[in-house]
Amino acid sequence: MNCGGSRGPAATVRCRECRTNLTAGPGARAVHCMQCSCATRVPGSGRQVAVVPHPRPNPGFGVCRSKKRAVLIGIKYTGRRANELRGPINDVKCMSHLLTTRFGFHSEGIIILTDEETNKCRLPTKENIRIAMHWLVQGCSNGDSLVFQFSGIGTQVPDEDGDERDCMDEALCPMDSFHQGPILDDEINAAIVRPLVHGAKLHALVDAHHSSTVLDLPYQCVTSKTTGCLNWVKQPTPNGTCKGTSGGRAVLISGSSGGKKMPANVLPEPCATMGALTHSFIKALECEPRASYGRLLTSMRTIMRQGGPCSLQGPVGSPVRKVTNFSGVEAPCLSSSENFGIDCEKLCI
Repeated sequence: MNCGGSRGPAATVRCRECRTNLTAGPGARAVHCMQCSCATRVPGSGRQVAVVPHPRPNPGFGVCRSKKRAVLIGIKYTGRRANELRGPINDVKCMSHLLTTRFGFHSEGIIILTDEETNKCRLPTKENIRIAMHWLVQGCSNGDSLVFQFSGIGTQVPDEDGDERDCMDEALCPMDSFHQGPILDDEINAAIVRPLVHGAKLHALVDAHHSSTVLDLPYQCVTSKTTGCLNWVKQPTPNGTCKGTSGGRAVLISGSSGGKKMPANVLPEPCATMGALTHSFIKALECEPRASYGRLLTSMRTIMRQGGPCSLQGPVGSPVRKVTNFSGVEAPCLSSSENFGIDCEKLCI
């Protein structure tokens, strides 16, 4: 079985930033530039969201109907850019350890996709990530607790359907995004947000550039300039498109990049490394496992602002020595599919 391959003719476009010739795979709506990390629309690709409604089963995933399921993705982009990212693989390992030791997830309910995998069906290709997202929400029901994690490169693409306030779609870059293109926020929303039924909840942690609205959730957490309190602000789409769930709840913990470009390709020290956003999330929960969403967000911001080496506990986190902000995230952000008590409701995964 072809796990992540594709057929058909390719298209050649010029990067909108550095003007490098890029080869886009068949069906790709955009393509990611290896030189400058910019994403460029493919002319004639159309506006329809490229969702795979019923992707073929992946033999590397197996069958799991546990009420707790997770898809964890970490990509270094080895051999695909000037310098690989050093933190994403440890992000995934530490997140898996957190879910199994603190939140009652079982290993058979966790799919891990990294570019260190030898099984091609577990590589974080665009097709495999699409299949994994479908696996995560397929048949979801009341009481399901789902987790989606992505550590890697994020990007922006000019919006074509008028549903973005800043006229840019956010996107996540699979390991083959330099040919197959990134996965746009429209597709991610359709794949793992809209299917959530009443009583099902999804928590997403995305450590990537331009990730603050990558699930297209309608409620953004902001700090009041007058009271300093955290509040929800609803930001409807300009064209009125509904981006909510089917009755469930989706929460995204991501990062604001402050409009800055992704950091230059500076290779971190050759030691065990993890991403700053993921480190702040896990460290905050180690210090206060039953924190409210507001308390968690505040703690994460404090941990990132203070910086310093990795200080996680346990057999997975303790060998990690360095924290690197490979994604260029300036501060953690919180968004949701619905309005709820930020400072009173406890995080429960």
